[in-house]
Amino acid sequence: MTTDHLTRYDRAMVRLMNRGEGRTLYASARRRRVVVAAHVALTAALGGLMTYLYLAQREQWWLLVPMVPLLLAWMFLTGVINSATRGLLELRERALDERQLTDRARVGALAHRAMTLLLLAAVAVLLCAGAVLGAAPTAYAAPLLIAVLVTHWLMPLWVAGTTARDEPEDDLPHV
Repeated sequence: MTTDHLTRYDRAMVRLMNRGEGRTLYASARRRRVVVAAHVALTAALGGLMTYLYLAQREQWWLLVPMVPLLLAWMFLTGVINSATRGLLELRERALDERQLTDRARVGALAHRAMTLLLLAAVAVLLCAGAVLGAAPTAYAAPLLIAVLVTHWLMPLWVAGTTARDEPEDDLPHV
């Protein structure tokens, strides 16, 4: 990466993604996996609440109350994963070095493979449900498609978070 052609926005984002304050949250592979697992769990919880709201017979807007802290925690963990990957998926290509560009391509390929398997599983579930029930459960089709879309959107972040490499000891600030 050469800094000659970076805009002010690019430089600010590089600085933001390389801050060291929260480094202890993702300093090891195990911690990064825990953060990603928590992010997946929060995504599932938020999706479950939204699905319940969608399918509820009565309007239950009180369910929006627990969604606020869940969403705040979800956003925090998204930032932790982005910091752990040093902005691998958030920075523009011109702000990444050759290694990061290679990592971004690898993460994209792994996420694509994982999503293909998840899409096959979703289709199989709907087809099996349709075969058993005589017709596919259409009430669940929209939430399932939304869940697949959200998973498709987040899969690269989750793959990047779980496959990020540990930083060399020399680069870690001594506390």
